[in-house]
Amino acid sequence: MSSSSFPTCTRAATWYRKALGLEILGEYEHFAVSGKGPLFISSDAGNTNLALFRGNPRGRRETAGHHLVAFRVDGEGFLQFLRRAPDCPLYDDQGNEIAKAQAVDHKMSFSTYFCDPWGNRFEVTTYDHDFVSAKLQ
Repeated sequence: MSSSSFPTCTRAATWYRKALGLEILGEYEHFAVSGKGPLFISSDAGNTNLALFRGNPRGRRETAGHHLVAFRVDGEGFLQFLRRAPDCPLYDDQGNEIAKAQAVDHKMSFSTYFCDPWGNRFEVTTYDHDFVSAKLQ
């Protein structure tokens, strides 16, 4: 797909690939190119999809868009995300760039919280607590 045919979604898809490892699903690109549908991205060859639609960023409006999407990963995937995060701008709820993704210890799991460049809220969580705890020390 050319970046001019669906520029916002392809910029978003590039960010999601870098930040979360989600790839464009080629078999559904025609929806986005035609402008009639979303651009589908996935980390598991399409078993689970995230659909990117054109629209206005959520910004600071509390009720616009989804409130939080959480991704569950294994311990190594969580650590890979923390290592990869500095290469992708992550933001807080106020739109300020986060210098480093923080691992929040919930005693049974670890999570990190952030927004994408368009203000959508995300969480990456692992329940491999002992593994991550040992690696973070």
